[in-house]
Amino acid sequence: MASLRRDLVTATLAIAFLTVLLGVAYPLATTGIAQALFPGAADGSRVEADGRVVGSELIGQDFRGLPRYFQSRPSATEYSGSVTYFNNLGPNSRELSESMERELRAYLRRERRYDPSLSAAEVPVDAVSTSASGVDPQISEANARIQARRVAAVRGLPLRRVLDLVSANTEGRFLALFGEPGVNVLELNLALDKTRPTGLKRVYMTRLSPVGGGVSR
Repeated sequence: MASLRRDLVTATLAIAFLTVLLGVAYPLATTGIAQALFPGAADGSRVEADGRVVGSELIGQDFRGLPRYFQSRPSATEYSGSVTYFNNLGPNSRELSESMERELRAYLRRERRYDPSLSAAEVPVDAVSTSASGVDPQISEANARIQARRVAAVRGLPLRRVLDLVSANTEGRFLALFGEPGVNVLELNLALDKTRPTGLKRVYMTRLSPVGGGVSR
């Protein structure tokens, strides 16, 4: 009986100690270190405009129906920051093939109005496929350059000016070795609004949560 009591006391003390260590002290320590060393990333890499959060550098947004803005790549999650996943369809999937064909038709319908010579073969793969997370904030430079014709025409800007903004917002390969260059769509669209404001902040502040935690639906 004494041995059982001793074992219960030891187990209780161990649980209490580990709960405090791993459930309180460790999270507080990692949070404090992250806030001290990487405050922006620790807070979700939020993007602000005029003192208000309009999105995150890490989460794509939906700009469909707004031809004056660059459009993000397709999303399997409808750009929800709280539900990220890949469509998990294989290369032989009929559903995947139909989805990509549907996205290709929509892309050509949107962009050919401003570039009649655009062919299906010229459309980059990221324009018709989802990313692994479903909320990738970047598109390829080739995709952005195709969309630049539409954005320039709708805004009444010189194409060269829009292409310069694309180049200025293109991020290179990680460590100059990994991945491909990409264009952050939200930051590019905000840069466009600084050139000629068209109300991006008003449109998207109605879709973002008060703390910038994702898109509210």
